[in-house]
Amino acid sequence: MTKIKIGFTPGDINGIGYEVILKSLIDMKNIPNAVTIIYGSPKILAYYKKNLGSNVNTTTISSAEEAKNIGIYVINCNSEDIRVEAGKSNEVAGLASFQSLEKAVTDLKNKEIDILVTGPINKWNIQSAGFNFPGHTEYLAQQFNADKCLMLMCSESLRVGVATGHIPISDVSKNLTKELILEKLEILNESLKRDFVVRKPRIAVLGLNPHCGDHGVIGNEEETVIIPAINDARGKDILAFGPYSADGFFGSGDFKKFDAVLAMYHDQGLAPFKALTFDDGVNFTAGLPIVRTSPAHGTAYEIAGKNQANYLPMCNAIRMAVDIFNNRRSLTDLEESRHNVDDYNINEINTVDE
Repeated sequence: MTKIKIGFTPGDINGIGYEVILKSLIDMKNIPNAVTIIYGSPKILAYYKKNLGSNVNTTTISSAEEAKNIGIYVINCNSEDIRVEAGKSNEVAGLASFQSLEKAVTDLKNKEIDILVTGPINKWNIQSAGFNFPGHTEYLAQQFNADKCLMLMCSESLRVGVATGHIPISDVSKNLTKELILEKLEILNESLKRDFVVRKPRIAVLGLNPHCGDHGVIGNEEETVIIPAINDARGKDILAFGPYSADGFFGSGDFKKFDAVLAMYHDQGLAPFKALTFDDGVNFTAGLPIVRTSPAHGTAYEIAGKNQANYLPMCNAIRMAVDIFNNRRSLTDLEESRHNVDDYNINEINTVDE
């Protein structure tokens, strides 16, 4: 079986990133042939290993090229003077978050690692000259020249994407266009097929206004923007349905009838997603040429350093990233096989003609 290299970024050193990574690596036996690399600080890692009483064996290396055998490695991306202040947001933690992410992304671009699993960052303290983005999704889209991508929250029972991501609620309506919704539906439909092996995805589209606007009484975005986008999507053989009123849709369990849901804004989709699946949710960036996942939670400063963090979302993030990577690899192999057969048939025809 081919080895797979998994890169981890711990995120904020004062949050629960290191803790959930260390705890999840105990279960790495469930992922055969995994070469895992933590992009962070051996010093910080040692601190959290001692804090947790962890006996996970790690090897410090200077580059991903050195990680040739199955095992757990750490690459130092941070200053030797760095120290933990669990539960506190500060500039040191923000800089460390970015340094780890920057190095891991560089290795991902150079194919030194196969997939990236990111720990939670603090979107305020990470801001710098190198990172001027609302979150991982936007940063990765810029780094990999992906103009079209989608934040997709996933669990065993529910997948939710958002048409407008990390923007103020006051800007949602003016940013919501027919073209944007159609673009997100296309990305979502393709990702469900390619990444999750759903043959004919069924996608539910939520309305923006309460009661889907009640035919214009409480707002007209459904009539002028959302329904036209759904119609255009169906014209492209995308099985999009709706719009549905978000409260009734989630409250009645109708989401179980669909392979994914497209919400119109961040909290409309993420609030019910986290209420229903908080213990196992994963954040996946659809539309990127690479595979990146993350547990669907934040830095959790209030429990940082207390050995209380639930590591199931991180385990799920790892497994999902591996599954998506393998699904993409299998699809590529299948397409290449078909291409080779087509070339063979063409050559046979040419031989006969001669």
